[in-house]
Amino acid sequence: MGKHVADLKDGVYVVKNGEMKAVQAPATGFGKTIISWEANKPTRAIHEYSEKL
Repeated sequence: MGKHVADLKDGVYVVKNGEMKAVQAPATGFGKTIISWEANKPTRAIHEYSEKL
């Protein structure tokens, strides 16, 4: 059976074709992720990272 939301770590998750995948957080702790969609499904993630000085 699937995971319950209360059992998951804080983060962003994508469900595509019934499969759940965690979107990886930036290693530096700062940045953003842009999700691209095609035919109402997530297809790509662009990750931008930044470093706090």
